[in-house]
Amino acid sequence: MTYDFDKITDRQNTNCMSTDGYREYMFPSFGDIQFPYADSQFIRMWIADMEFQTPEAIRNAIKDRLDHGIFGYSKVFDPDYYRAMLNWTESRYGWSFDKTHLLTSPGIIPALYELVEYICAPDEKVMIVTPSYAFFKHAADYNHVELVISELINNDGYYTMDYDDLRTKAADPKVKLCIFCNPHNPTGRIWTESELKTFGDICLENDVMMISDEIHCDLIRTGTQHTPLAKVFPDTDQIITCMSPSKTFNMAGLMFSNIIIPNQTIREKWLARHYPFDNPLSITATQAAYTEGAEWLTALKAYLDANFDFVDNFIKTELPKASFRIPEATYLAWIDISAYLPDEENLPLFFAKNAGVLLEGGDMFVSNSNGHIRLNLACPRAILAEGLERIKKAMV
Repeated sequence: MTYDFDKITDRQNTNCMSTDGYREYMFPSFGDIQFPYADSQFIRMWIADMEFQTPEAIRNAIKDRLDHGIFGYSKVFDPDYYRAMLNWTESRYGWSFDKTHLLTSPGIIPALYELVEYICAPDEKVMIVTPSYAFFKHAADYNHVELVISELINNDGYYTMDYDDLRTKAADPKVKLCIFCNPHNPTGRIWTESELKTFGDICLENDVMMISDEIHCDLIRTGTQHTPLAKVFPDTDQIITCMSPSKTFNMAGLMFSNIIIPNQTIREKWLARHYPFDNPLSITATQAAYTEGAEWLTALKAYLDANFDFVDNFIKTELPKASFRIPEATYLAWIDISAYLPDEENLPLFFAKNAGVLLEGGDMFVSNSNGHIRLNLACPRAILAEGLERIKKAMV
């Protein structure tokens, strides 16, 4: 089949966060701020969902479930659901897991908020590496647990872990949990098996449990390979794996994720405290994604690859002082523009006002991120081209 990723879909007035909720999410402290652009004129490259329609096979599965007509209390009972997900992880990553370890959540973020509580006492600590998805920090803050930061090493846009720093910080007996992103957001690194082994050994040697957020694991560049952290350590129960088709198939609004918890103590806490029901349409959509979404995903990855090439060429020719490296994973471009705007403190506000582009700035990624912007490239190329031109005109 062929898929039209160049199609532009109007998302306004659909309760869409990207179009209808950007003010309260991105600029909450500015009240009713006025921009020189109407809402319909903005190029939206901020929140991490896609401007592509969810695959038809998933939409058809939802329609069939809708035709049943009853949407009562539901959760995953059908063994075919487990088999669908297991086939996905085995065929793509060579990784399997026990059925009893598979639990579900309205999302990975809600799961993090719960898991920090289940794992850490109030006087204990959570470790992350930065730059980091801000909700890792928020999960610690919500549970009044101290956050410990280890900064990644930036080698001209290629990020690596500082193992010496990780060892020092993991050795603190109060550090009980590390929330880890694999592949990494926002830098787009696919951690190698060797990197994962060193990282995991540090945590295990210091009795630090790990949560591996692998929500971007399907969104990798063509020809690359993702390795689940738990695959590297098959004999430990100290790794919780979080996966979801929400980013992969643009169904984040269905609020459904898979949380794989091999540790019996944590799993029993989850089962005792977690609200146990799931959205029946989300169950159906997720199972359809894992059984019928592979062909669409292959085409999507090829389109994203081309979008990244487009950005790379644009920056080299039009913004040569910016630092950018095509990421190994995600649909997010992490770009250092500090050479152009060294004194600008609020980059999202600057580009909203001066370019009519909604994007995320480095200050949204906890630390080790100043001077950077994150652009969502999961959009038709015409939108991408217009967004880049506007960004350039605002900076040079």
